[in-house]
Amino acid sequence: MSFPSVTVIIPCRNERSFIVPCLDSILGSDYPENQLEIIVADGMSDDGTRDLLLEYCSRHPAIRMIDNPGRIVPTGLNLAIREARGEIIVRIDAHTEYAADYIRQCVDTLIETGADNAGGAHRTRAGGYLQSAIALAFHSPFAVGGARSHDVHFEGWVDTVIYGCWKKDRLLELGLFDEQLVRNQDDELNLRINRSGGKVYQSAKILSWYRPRASLTSLLRQYTQYGYWKVRVIQKHKIPASIRHLIPGLWVAITILLALASPLSRIAALLLMLDLGLYGAANFSAAVYTCAKSRNLKFIPILPLIFLIYHFGYGFGFLRGLIDFIILRRGAGDQFTKITRESARPTGDPD
Repeated sequence: MSFPSVTVIIPCRNERSFIVPCLDSILGSDYPENQLEIIVADGMSDDGTRDLLLEYCSRHPAIRMIDNPGRIVPTGLNLAIREARGEIIVRIDAHTEYAADYIRQCVDTLIETGADNAGGAHRTRAGGYLQSAIALAFHSPFAVGGARSHDVHFEGWVDTVIYGCWKKDRLLELGLFDEQLVRNQDDELNLRINRSGGKVYQSAKILSWYRPRASLTSLLRQYTQYGYWKVRVIQKHKIPASIRHLIPGLWVAITILLALASPLSRIAALLLMLDLGLYGAANFSAAVYTCAKSRNLKFIPILPLIFLIYHFGYGFGFLRGLIDFIILRRGAGDQFTKITRESARPTGDPD
């Protein structure tokens, strides 16, 4: 069997707790070593990550570290892609662990399906009560609007996948990742692929395990940023990729307007009670169903709050994005460009 040359690209910044298990999982890959190159684009880390990377580079010739002075994911990805010698590019995230056949399955799926991008579903690994509850919500259609990338059993054509695997020539043809997007740059690239007549494929054979946020505050910041930067994607393409991207923002806007009008209008007050009552009933019902389905009833007390954070965070961020990008036409605020990942050990210990 012929194995195409592959370059694995890893954007990272201040990943001292996660970069070692990530690199170890790649080095344990069953893909032929002589056909594999690993490029880590480091965003000028100052927590000891660079020392670890230099050590790995000295021991493993396949690994190269390059500087990413832009310090955000898309600039790191693009620098690594341009440096890549491989025919095929496989993107890796430092907060994820990968099956031994991950790279091979990505390459096989890309070639066999003829897709422009191939990837797997969002699987999770968590430790502790709170992170495990956040991971449970992560796979709930109620929390994420039925996004197929969160369904570990789905296989087929999709609008987006996590991480990704592409032919380098195709990436260059597409214009690489949009460096204006601190978040959602992968979704935006997949949107360009689909709108240019290309296709994105999700395979259940491509296995990786993501570690979700381990605190409610970092989860809120993460989803506020997701909603915020989704507006920038919509602004660029003039239309949302899916109706599910609009619903949280619409709900938060309606709720805020009703809350403001309630002191002045009995009808508004009644509508606000109806709005909150219906949402609360749907939220609690989804929490009970999700916990019962997974046989984890212990998460019922916390899951409604986590669902609320997913929805309110995304919706509030979306509204702030509308104000900044559409109404005021200004750049992003600092709170929407800074990293939201808390420092944590790979075990995912909760706060």
